[in-house]
Amino acid sequence: MLRRTTLKLMATLAAASILPLGALAEMPKTIDKPVTISFYNYNLASAGIGSEATKELIAGFEKKFPNVKVETIAVPSNEIINRVQADIVAGKQPDVAQLTFRDLIFIASDLGGNALEDMVSPAELKEHLAGMIPKGLELGKVDGKTYGLAYTFSTPVLYYNGDLFKQAGLDPNNPPKTWADVNIAGKAIKEKTGKNGFFPGAYGPSDGTFVYQAIVMSNGGKVREGDKLTFADKDAAEAVKTMRDMVTSGAHAKIDPASGSDTFAAGNLGMFVYTTAVLGSYKKAAQGKFDLRIAPMPSFGEKPTAPTNSGSALFVFSRDPAKQRASYELLKYLTSKEAYTIITSKIGYLPLRLDIVDDPNYLGPWVKKNPMFRANLEQLNRLTPNMAFPGPNYRQVEKMMMDAVREAVFGNGDPIATLKAAQEQGQELMP
Repeated sequence: MLRRTTLKLMATLAAASILPLGALAEMPKTIDKPVTISFYNYNLASAGIGSEATKELIAGFEKKFPNVKVETIAVPSNEIINRVQADIVAGKQPDVAQLTFRDLIFIASDLGGNALEDMVSPAELKEHLAGMIPKGLELGKVDGKTYGLAYTFSTPVLYYNGDLFKQAGLDPNNPPKTWADVNIAGKAIKEKTGKNGFFPGAYGPSDGTFVYQAIVMSNGGKVREGDKLTFADKDAAEAVKTMRDMVTSGAHAKIDPASGSDTFAAGNLGMFVYTTAVLGSYKKAAQGKFDLRIAPMPSFGEKPTAPTNSGSALFVFSRDPAKQRASYELLKYLTSKEAYTIITSKIGYLPLRLDIVDDPNYLGPWVKKNPMFRANLEQLNRLTPNMAFPGPNYRQVEKMMMDAVREAVFGNGDPIATLKAAQEQGQELMP
C-alpha cells in the first residue's frame, strides 16, 4: 500500500516537473520534422489476430505520416497501467497508451494524462469527433474533458454453440432471451450432451468486471453511487444470486473462471457471455468444428438490458509539443473510418463510427457476410458506462468486489451476506 501511494506521488511529480498540468504548450499544426513517439499497446501483446491487425494499423499510419516513427511497447492488458506508471517514474515519458476505462479516473487525476481539450483547438477536435458515437465518447470524460478517446470497444453478447443446441433438442434459431431461458437451455445441454451449459466471462480479476457490471445493471443495480459502494444492495445482489441459482441448478458450469473462453472455443460449452473482441478468434476456432452463433445478452424478464463497455481508450501523456501533435495524429488515424474497418472486421470490436457499417467502401461487405455481428451493434442504443472506482485504492476496492462475487456465485455461504461483508470492507477504502 505504501509502495503504491509513493509510486503514484512520484508519477504525479514526474509529470508536473516537466510542465504544469493543465498548462500544455501549444503544439504545431503540422509534422514537418522527423519525430518518434512511444505507443503502449496491449493488443500487440496478444497472440494472433489482435496483434496482426494492430501492426497493420501502425504501418498504415506511418505510411500516411512518414515523418513519424511509432515505437511500440507491447504489454498485457492486466500489466499495462503499472508499466506506464513505472516508466513515468523512471523518466521514460510515454506518449500514447491504450488503457482500459477502469483506470480512467486515476489517469486523469494522478497520472498526468492530457485532456484533448487542452491540446487541440475546439474546431479541430470537433471535426475529428464528428460521426463518432456520442455515448462512446462520453465514456472517456472526467469533469467534462476527454482524457481517453474511445478506441477498441465492445459490449457483452451471448455466444452459443448451435450444434450443442440441436443435440440438446433446442432450436438454435431461437436463442435464449432471458436468464430464465438460459437456465432452461443450460440444464438441457448439460443433461443431454454432457457438455457444460452456460458460463459468463464475468468473474475475472480484471477482464470480467464489465460483464459482471452489465449483468448487475441489467437488473437495475449499480456497483457504486458516487463514493458509496452499492454492489451488495438489493438489485445488484439479486443479479449475482441469479448466477448462483444457475450453479445450483446445473445450468451454470463450475469451471475455473479463467477457462471459460477456451472451454467455449473448444466446443465444450453451450453458451458464453463475453466481448466480441474475441469474435475473430472464435470464428477461427469454430471453423469446420461447430456452428458458432451470436445473440444479444440475456435480460432479467422484461427489464431492458444495460450492456456495458469493454475495451480501451487512447490516452496521450506527451509533454513535448511536437510529440503531442504526432500523438494526436495517431489517435485520429486509429479512430478513423479506415482504422475501424480493420479493427471490426479483423478483431471483432465495435466500430465507433456507425456510418461505415453499411458503406460499401468500408464495413458494408464484411457485415453482409457476418450478419450475426449486428447483435452487438443493436445493443449500442442501451449502452451503459462500465463504472470506474475513484480514489487511490480503486484497484483494491475492485478486487474486493470481484473476490466477493466469485465467492457468492461458487461458494457455499449466503451470497447476499458475502457481498455485504465485502461492501463494508471496501467502503473503508473509498475516498
